[in-house]
Amino acid sequence: MIESRFPPGTPVRIRQVTRRRGGPLEAEVVGVVEAWETLPTGSWYAHGKKDRLWLKRLMLRKVDGERTLVVIDDGTHIARLEAATTGGSA
Repeated sequence: MIESRFPPGTPVRIRQVTRRRGGPLEAEVVGVVEAWETLPTGSWYAHGKKDRLWLKRLMLRKVDGERTLVVIDDGTHIARLEAATTGGSA
């Protein structure tokens, strides 16, 4: 499981690529893992657990202290960083 490779307190860089008609959209965020969650969307999904589509979410604390929630999907790449790269435990 991906959660065991990046437990809370781990500094990471997350890159996401979203495919779209006008070309791929790339986003990057750096921070420290705070928590992992698997929560349902509001959408109905046939044959899903309790008829919902469940998504894995990662809560990060960025260097400036901002908390951000990232939905982890097939276009997400997570890399472990050295603590100094993220500015320590902000």
